[in-house]
Amino acid sequence: MTQPRLLFAGTPEFARASLQALCENDLAPVAVLTQPDRPAGRGKKLTPSAVKQYASERGIDVLQPQSLRDDNAVETLRQLEPDVLIVAAYGLILPQAVLDVPAAGCLNVHASLLPRWRGAAPIQAAIINGDKETGISLMSMTAGLDCGPVFVREAISIDDDETAGELHDRLAELGGSLLVQELPAILDGTRGAEPQDDAQASYANKIKTADAKLVWSAGSEQLKRHVRAYNPVPGAWFECRGERIKCWSAETSSESGEPGTVLSADADGILVGCGTGALAMKVLQRPGKRKVTSAEFARQLQLVGTSLD
Repeated sequence: MTQPRLLFAGTPEFARASLQALCENDLAPVAVLTQPDRPAGRGKKLTPSAVKQYASERGIDVLQPQSLRDDNAVETLRQLEPDVLIVAAYGLILPQAVLDVPAAGCLNVHASLLPRWRGAAPIQAAIINGDKETGISLMSMTAGLDCGPVFVREAISIDDDETAGELHDRLAELGGSLLVQELPAILDGTRGAEPQDDAQASYANKIKTADAKLVWSAGSEQLKRHVRAYNPVPGAWFECRGERIKCWSAETSSESGEPGTVLSADADGILVGCGTGALAMKVLQRPGKRKVTSAEFARQLQLVGTSLD
């Protein structure tokens, strides 16, 4: 088989891992698509995506269209004459005109075991819902949302205390290695794709900050998963005396009390009553401040008996 002409589309760190795997296995793309530079940090300085940074270091051409619904953008892709477009967390919708450009179609690296958790936030959804395993799916792209036929899935277990950030890193590495391993067979036709069972589909919508709020009427097990799922972005939070406090680490407790009421506050945690059990918050952060242990947080604020929102 001759060397395929690859086009790559991706934006964040998850995608960079797949791009790096391709480059390190003599499968560098002819160009990459990534989202336009975005303001980041306190200074709101325009910052390139992780994919753009890596591609630029490797001397790979970078394309950053605002939209792929523009005829000129589509024509630019056609002129590259790609055999396949590999997509990993690109973040822009690919219209049918783009899906039709590569001779062998478009291949998506998706961070779930499809059809479970189609959509933008499959890693967080798997943790929040208490899934014991997740994985990577390599999928042929169609016009629908993550609903194309799947070439291969590879599962990994989710550790009981694993955060979304930690799981993301493992899945990103797995995505790159699985892509490199399976791409030759996919392109030469020896690895076929099977349709997804739409009746088994579930969806992981894009995360909003409001989704990360701790709702104390929920059980402590659910709230611990909530803390894990939103670490590092956007951070699980609650309100206390007019401040939005973030919680970065927590454990469950068999203690009980009125939901939202602080039962104790010491080195063992800021213990808060929940719908069932209690949540011991271990690492917290006030607005504009650094992360601190529960012991230090307890010294900053007298909380026992306080009702949290």
